[in-house]
Amino acid sequence: MHTVERIGELDVIVKPSPVAMVWNEPGRPHDALAAPGVRLAAGEALVEIELATICGSDVHTVRGDRSAPAPLVLGHEQVGRVIAVGEGAVRADGLPLQLGDRVIWSVTVSCGTCDRCSRGLTQKCRSLAKYGHERVHRGWELSGGFATHVQLRAGTATVPVSETLPASVAAPASCATATAVAALDAATARIDLDGALVLVTGAGMIGLTVAAMAVEVGAEVIVSDPDAARRSFARRLGAVTADPAARGASDDRLDAVLARFEARGFREVLVAIEASGSAAGVRTVLDTVGVGGVAVLVGSVSPGPEVGIDPESIVRRLVTVTGVHNYAASQLVRAVEFLERSWRELPLDELVGATHPLTELDLAIDEAGTGLHVRVGVAPGRRPF
Repeated sequence: MHTVERIGELDVIVKPSPVAMVWNEPGRPHDALAAPGVRLAAGEALVEIELATICGSDVHTVRGDRSAPAPLVLGHEQVGRVIAVGEGAVRADGLPLQLGDRVIWSVTVSCGTCDRCSRGLTQKCRSLAKYGHERVHRGWELSGGFATHVQLRAGTATVPVSETLPASVAAPASCATATAVAALDAATARIDLDGALVLVTGAGMIGLTVAAMAVEVGAEVIVSDPDAARRSFARRLGAVTADPAARGASDDRLDAVLARFEARGFREVLVAIEASGSAAGVRTVLDTVGVGGVAVLVGSVSPGPEVGIDPESIVRRLVTVTGVHNYAASQLVRAVEFLERSWRELPLDELVGATHPLTELDLAIDEAGTGLHVRVGVAPGRRPF
């Protein structure tokens, strides 16, 4: 239990001191950084973290597979409770943020006024900051989810969640779930999903969430992934599955699965969403999407091999190819709405397969890197510092 003391209008003292786990370079264990005092500017808030989950991008950063500024507090999927509020702090719906609110928040901090924000691209704000992605500096030490507390800055989309929503379901909303909403929005700008045949390559957190959301609105969904356990989980969400590694006469080959759908009257895939980040997955969605269809690339957020395209094929099939990275505040709100109405019927809580105390963050990241679990949790309250 933490106690909070206000010193004037801006300064907050938390006892025991908030602690953030700082990453410096590949191969080096995280260091613990104490931040006894927090200065809250207007519109800011301090949140005590209940649970964080480890995104694949966190693993890639720790391994050195993608560049990142250091020192850095990683983590951008989490749920927590507001314990201090700056003047004028508001939720995404414009209502005042209150002490005790249980919340999730956007990965991005946006100004709301630049040309990109005005176009609705707040996730690409000209003065963008991102939780779990910024170099630690004085005044914003608590800038990532792998900590006991996070300091929310003005311009963060903050969304309340119910007390009944399991933390393991709520935490990934601020990355994977909201990104899944954005991916489907990119598709539905051209295609009505109700009754459409949808292909999803990659059964990670985003791919499985996309599948569940698409099934909910009436789509027929195929999930392609080489992992048998991931395919099994996708079927529990209502999807049909294919194994991209299947060979010969296997009924699990994607072309065999598509042939069975064609026999039912589904002539072609109208939406293909690439959520694996693999070159093979990108190639599959570009080659498979049908005439007038939409290919949405969402998984390619780390460097990888280039993928050649046949522009004549794209042109003649009238295919729309679009990229999705992060999301807008309204999509985060809808992500929470989906989780609130779905978690009792769908096994979403099982996607977090293990949870470690914050003091075992390096072990947790190693476990996340094995791919054994879709997500691994980090719970600051499991063990005191």
